[in-house]
Amino acid sequence: MRRRHVPLPQSLAVATLAIAGAIALPGAPALAQAPDPKTSLPDIEDEVMCPVCGTTLELASESPQAIREREFIRQQIAQGRTKEEIKDALVAEFGEEVLATPDDEGFDLVAWLVPGLASAAGGAAILGGLRRWRGRTGELGDETPAALGDEDDARLDADLKRYGG
Repeated sequence: MRRRHVPLPQSLAVATLAIAGAIALPGAPALAQAPDPKTSLPDIEDEVMCPVCGTTLELASESPQAIREREFIRQQIAQGRTKEEIKDALVAEFGEEVLATPDDEGFDLVAWLVPGLASAAGGAAILGGLRRWRGRTGELGDETPAALGDEDDARLDADLKRYGG
């Protein structure tokens, strides 16, 4: 006996969607109001410098300036500030030199571009050198070696006999 495909009544499909929506709906406001990830001291330490030491705070800088900066960051975290708000407050409190990453405008833009351009130029130089090297190898490989003359052939035989060949 052959089974016929019986379409689902439209009202049942709508009811199924309504139940699925009702189940998912209570969780939606919680997702929409989820707090931003909590900022932490280690998260900021690698992006902030001690102007006295010239190193990032994550490198265990123990100068009085670094200690003040860490305490300032802890206070900002306790107040619930975001990472960007804390970095802005650090600049306002300690000056621009406290940021480990340069700005993306003006002269500081060069600090971002030069390493990338130098890497690209180095890669191009290596690629060009490899192409030239492969081109020379191909030119030498195309030449047929000259045949040995009678004198060279006799000298080769004598050397082979002398060395046990």
